Amino acid sequence: MTHDFALWLSKSVGLFWLIGMSLGVLAYTFWPSNQKRFRDAANSVIEDEDKPWR
Repeated sequence: MTHDFALWLSKSVGLFWLIGMSLGVLAYTFWPSNQKRFRDAANSVIEDEDKPWR
């Protein structure tokens, strides 16, 4: 195994790993069953305030 081949292999595997992880995060984010969880998290900041912060 030459240095050039090892470099090419590591760059290729790293690229596909990052693409796969990005697609996984996007799929998790936009999965229909997670919609309520994310909506509740977004609204919890506004709904839990009952008085000014001191």
